[in-house]
Parts: sequence; structure tokens; C-alpha cells
Amino acid sequence: MDLHFGDSKPTDDERAAVDALLGPPESSWEGADRSAADLRWARGGRAARDRRDLLLPGLHALNDRIGWISDGALDYLCRRLTVPPAEAYGVATFYAMFSVRPRPATVLHVCTDLACAAAGAAGLCAGLESRPVPGVHVERSPCLGLCERAPAALAIKAGDPVRTAVSAPATVRDAVLAATAPDSAPEEPPTALAVPQAGHPGLILLSRIGVVDPASLDDYRAHGGYTALRRAFELGPAGVIREVTDSGLVGRGGAAFPTGRKWQATAAQPDHPHYLVCNADESEPGTFKDRVIMEGDPYALIEAMTIAAYATGAHRGYLYLRGEYPRSLARMEHALAQARTRGLLGGDVLGQGWSFDIEIRRGAGAYICGEETALFNSIEGYRGEPRAKPPFPVEKGLFGRPTVENNVETLVNVLPILTMGAPAYAAIGTAKSTGPKLFCVSGSVARPGIYELPFGATLGELLDLAGVRDGLRAVLLGGAAGGFVRPDERDIPLTFEGTREAGTTLGSGVVMAFDDTVPLPRLLLRIAEFFRDESCGQCVPCRVGTVRQEEALHRIAERTGAAAAGDIALLREVGRAMRDASICGLGQTAWNAVESAVDRLGAYE
Repeated sequence: MDLHFGDSKPTDDERAAVDALLGPPESSWEGADRSAADLRWARGGRAARDRRDLLLPGLHALNDRIGWISDGALDYLCRRLTVPPAEAYGVATFYAMFSVRPRPATVLHVCTDLACAAAGAAGLCAGLESRPVPGVHVERSPCLGLCERAPAALAIKAGDPVRTAVSAPATVRDAVLAATAPDSAPEEPPTALAVPQAGHPGLILLSRIGVVDPASLDDYRAHGGYTALRRAFELGPAGVIREVTDSGLVGRGGAAFPTGRKWQATAAQPDHPHYLVCNADESEPGTFKDRVIMEGDPYALIEAMTIAAYATGAHRGYLYLRGEYPRSLARMEHALAQARTRGLLGGDVLGQGWSFDIEIRRGAGAYICGEETALFNSIEGYRGEPRAKPPFPVEKGLFGRPTVENNVETLVNVLPILTMGAPAYAAIGTAKSTGPKLFCVSGSVARPGIYELPFGATLGELLDLAGVRDGLRAVLLGGAAGGFVRPDERDIPLTFEGTREAGTTLGSGVVMAFDDTVPLPRLLLRIAEFFRDESCGQCVPCRVGTVRQEEALHRIAERTGAAAAGDIALLREVGRAMRDASICGLGQTAWNAVESAVDRLGAYE
């Protein structure tokens, strides 16, 4: 059964927002003024359905202009794209940054996740909620990816154009200023401040951050930019894949799948077109490395995506960018425009007769869209729910075509592979974990930020660089989906195999330190709340299990020992069910952090 909104009509502003994206309607079937000729037959239905992937950008257009999405606005967007209103409603309500209920034009998102919680987010929220500001809606938010400057707040003021302002580290006064006068709020600090090693010799992935003007293509090229792409054209697609394979590069998003194998499998598919998708939706609490790369070295990502597309036979690339990253969006849009102007994207890249271009698609606040098939559904205009595999994305991915998907850090590793050669790259790190790795360090440390170390460095070495404060209680590796380790486990090697042997996980490179001022039970409860909120609800083990996990943690939050034993046993049973039967990694890892805190840290003893 379809859902119809009856007589709801869009306002002039809502029409203008949709028409600015899609162009003016061509007939009354799409919402134009009716004419006698229009009423006889529908025109352009197939073409409109082929634009279903513009549903998410359309929802963004409305939310950006108005601040929320009314029935009339959604109905008008559905007419323009011939999408059933019930389906569009399901998509609009899937994302945390959209609202289908009236709210003020300004929304102040205040992060309440792990790093910000440890830095006083609860007090910040209480202060903001105790002094309501007219025209501002305060919303408690999951991780905003600003963990090195916790606590953080993001203000979004709807209009034409939409205006944003970041307050981090945030105070009540600064957050209110960001919300009420985003144009007058203090500018964000330079991206280089998020890289304590900025400018140090020996850096590979972070060598240009703090050294090169991120807005200048000429500066990027003067510091080695586009050397790797020229090398790729010399090698040819097969040669590029061979170099990436020989380098031992594996995915940096946590799954650690060999990148060369993924590229080769995609390139070998006879079905065309092929697509490239860069996953820049790093929603794992504690992760912010991709943001730093996009803000500080945006042309490196464009060059790396171009090389990946050339190797795999893709002529179209999508950059799926977190909706909570306004500065990353601005930097990437500028860099893409410059690259097109200079012949580095478009119909004849570097005069080689090969075409490739990149389109940015903004996420809207859904952790699950970090899973590759959920991301594909999101781009295509559906709810961001994971797909069953097989078929795998290399066979049937975006729009049902062969697709290679990598995250930002994985892709930028391709540049040094081609410039220094696979053997030299493989000599960095260990035999099974090659190359440099970026680590997101936050929490109870003196110098939070992104650190670049070769695989094989120990946890203790990384913590020493960041300057751990006294009273260290626990270290969380891998974010909310990772696991806790004890302060005395400093010798754990930071490799995929080393952390696995130690009974934990490296994940995407999150390292969060917590001292004894942070109540561990409350931290675990926040992790459980996070997974309950972010579960897409598609499969029963995750949909029900995340709720049961949170309920049990609420019951035992103030109990220890024998009083908590029954609920801890229930947690183990629920955790095993989620791990064994959930469709995707969210449900499969939702119990990891709690399990490690119980077994490794004795959280409820």
C-alpha cells in the first residue's frame, strides 16, 4: 500500500529548493501548472525513475533550505522523481540529520559520544538546555568526527545558502554564538593542528598537511602531486593493479581486505559500466582521519580516486561524504572544480584520452552507511540497509554494476605505492601489515590528533607520542565496534595480526584513552545506546539484540559482583546471537566493547 499526503502543497521556497536541483518541472505530472495537453498521458516517467538516485540530494536540498521536510515538500519531490511517497518517507526518516516534523531553522548538534562524553558533553548539553535560545533546536548527536577538539558542537542554519559553524572545544557561550550567528563565529583552527607530527620528516601520508595550501592545486603539484597518476598512465591498468597487489596494501577501514585483489576482481568483470565509490562516511566514534585528509590534502584524494578508476575501468566515481563535515565538503568541492578546470578530471584526463569524473554525495547521519552495500543503497535513493552477499560488490555493486569501494585512507596509500614502488612500500611495516597507518588518538591524552606510524609500532609508543595523562584506566582500540585493553598492555603491536593475537582489534585505527575520572559503566551504556540508535532494524538479531543489551546495562549500571551476574550472563548470550546471526558488521561487533570491558577490565566486579 502506498502512502499519500492528500492535499498537502509545497511552499514556494520548497518548490524552489527542489527545482534548483532538478530543474523546472516539464509537465503537470511533475507538479507544474496543469494544462489540457498534460492530462492525456504521462511523459518522462522512465527518465524520472532513472533519477531515483537524486532522492537523497533532494532531501538535502529541502532540509538545507527549510530546516525540515514537510509532507507537501516530500510529495513534490516524489512527483518530480516518480518515487512512491511511502518509500521516500522511509528514506527521509532513516537519517538522523533530517526531520519530517516542524523544527526551528537552526539546529545545534552537540556530540555526546565517547570522546566528548569524557570531555564534559553532559554538562555542555545541560547548560544549553537550561537556557533555551529562541529559534534554535538543540539535538544530542552521535560522534561529529571532531574528537581531537572535544567536546564538539555543529550548528546548521537553514536558508539559501545554508550556513554552518563548528564550536570545538565548545562552551555554552561559543555554541550559542555558532547557532545564532554562524557567520560571526570564530573560524575553525587550521587542519594542521589535528596533526601533532605536521611538518616532521619521514611522514608519507601526512607529509603535505600543514605544508601545502589545501586550496592550491599548483602548491599540491609543486609538492609531488600528480606524479603518481602520470606513473599510472605509464604502467597501464594491469600494471597499476600489479603494483598495488605486490605492495600488500589492505583496506584501512577495518576489514583489511587486500586492495589489489578487490581491484583485479572489479576490472575483470565483463559487465559495464564499472563504478568507483570512495567511502568517506567515517561514522565510527573516535574516527576523524579521513576528515583531516580531505581538509588538509584534498587533491591527494582526487588523484588517488582517479588512479583507482583508471585501474578498474571506471569512468564515474562517487565520494560519499559525511553530512557532519561541512569544511571537508567545501574543500573537496573547490578541489574538484579546480581539477576539472585544469584537465585533471573530465573527458580527457591529462591529455590521455581517458575520461573520469567524481560526484559528491552527502550522507545525512547514519552509521550503517559506512557498510559498503548500505552505502550503495543510500546513493541509489533507498534506505541505507545492508544487502545480502553474495553477490559481492565487485560483481553487482552500485546500480547493479561492478563496483570497487575503498575508504579515504586506503586510497591515498596508492600514491606512495606508485611513487616509491611496491617493494619499497612493502618494506615499511610488517610482512602481513605493510605500509604506514594513521591512528586517531583522543581522550585522556595531552596531544590528541592523527598520528602516522609504520605498522608494527606498539601501543605504548603511540601513547607516549600523544602524552597519556596520569590515572589511565583503559584504552579503547577500534572505536565503539572495537575492544578495551588494559593500561599495562602497552606492548600490543599495532598490526591487524598483532591485535588479533592479543584478543582485540585494530579496526579503523581508533585509540581512545580514558583515565579514572571517566565512569566505565556509563561509557559502556553510551556504546550500547549508540548501537541501538544506529541499528537499521533490518535483521532481528541486531534490532532486538542491541535493545536487550542496552536494557541489561541499564539494570546493572549501579550493581557489581553477584548482583550483576545474571544480567552479564544474559549479555553474553545476546552478544553471541548478534555476532553469529546479524547480517552485517554492526550487529556482529555491537557486543565487542562490552565483552572486553567485562572480561579484560572487570567492569562490574
